[in-house]
Amino acid sequence: MDRHHHHALLRGAGMTSQRTRDRLIQRLMDEGIQNSQVLEVMRHTPRHMFIDEALANRAYDDTALPIGHNQSISQPYIVARMTETLLAAGPLDKVLEIGTGSGYQTAVLAQLVERVFSVERIQSLQDRAKKRLQLLGIRNAVFRWGDGWEGWPALASYNGILVTAAAAEVPAALLDQLALGGRMVIPVGIGSLQQLMLITRESSGFSQQCLGGVRFVPLLNGSVIL
Repeated sequence: MDRHHHHALLRGAGMTSQRTRDRLIQRLMDEGIQNSQVLEVMRHTPRHMFIDEALANRAYDDTALPIGHNQSISQPYIVARMTETLLAAGPLDKVLEIGTGSGYQTAVLAQLVERVFSVERIQSLQDRAKKRLQLLGIRNAVFRWGDGWEGWPALASYNGILVTAAAAEVPAALLDQLALGGRMVIPVGIGSLQQLMLITRESSGFSQQCLGGVRFVPLLNGSVIL
């Protein structure tokens, strides 16, 4: 990619202008997102880089979009909400992300925490996400291709875990890898009956808080080369 094209990509076409981004951020604020750091990072992160060019004109709509392989890039409101919830108790130095997907949530997180460890089961998706983060100059995210149910035990424990797919129940391996005082944000449930949960590890076990209904793709077992 030549430099001119690279800059054009980062800047985005007219339809991804700063005005469209500002409108999205205003909408997130209207919907109750309050963390100003999260809002600023999302204002400056070029979401159009994480989706197919054919959909670029919808990059700053508050909607989920398909990214292939039956996966989607999360709705900006959900990205903001999950990130804000994860960070609500203070700064995090080590965050595990389950489900790299397009890499958009990874990019947002990486600008707000010290290190992100991201696991994805579909190799081609992860390869593309890696390249996008390199283009953006984000260097504090590392990737593992593998089964999200297993987390990333070799590098545990994590003081934040963010899961971008829904499990019928919280995977035991992820609970094990959560540090004392750590927070996990995860959609739990099957089909359309999913709840976004905040799970906190305390000395006496785990506490959980329900944050309302959500729709995510299911968290699947195994890893795939596609």
